[in-house]
Amino acid sequence: MTDGTTANHSETRQDRFERGKAVLDRVDGESGRRVVDALTDISPELGHQVVSWAFGEIYARPGLPPRDRQLVTLGMLTALGGCEPQLEVHVNASLNVGLTAAEIVEALLHSAVYCGIPKALNATMVAKKVFAERGLLPVETG
Repeated sequence: MTDGTTANHSETRQDRFERGKAVLDRVDGESGRRVVDALTDISPELGHQVVSWAFGEIYARPGLPPRDRQLVTLGMLTALGGCEPQLEVHVNASLNVGLTAAEIVEALLHSAVYCGIPKALNATMVAKKVFAERGLLPVETG
């Protein structure tokens, strides 16, 4: 994919990986690299697909800015439940792409209406852990 909408048939597997790695580094930073590195000895192909497909194809698309993609991701991971390790990566990513701690808290509060209070609580506790690690507590909300 060159512009996120049109396939480039001359693009190689390595080209997609390199584009995905650049996007992964911008969005997830160290957290994203740790996830991919953790797959090296069990499923390097899954790590490759996370980088090449998820970030090199989907996250690289121009249709949504990175902060909006992260809001959607926070909502979906909260709705799924049981995705706390991935949620931790994406709370960090949300901060990396310009969401504030207060906006993240508000998004997770909003998710309680659609996902249920237990899932919103779990997601909020993951956010609290990330905020504590980044020195962002207490969060000032409206």
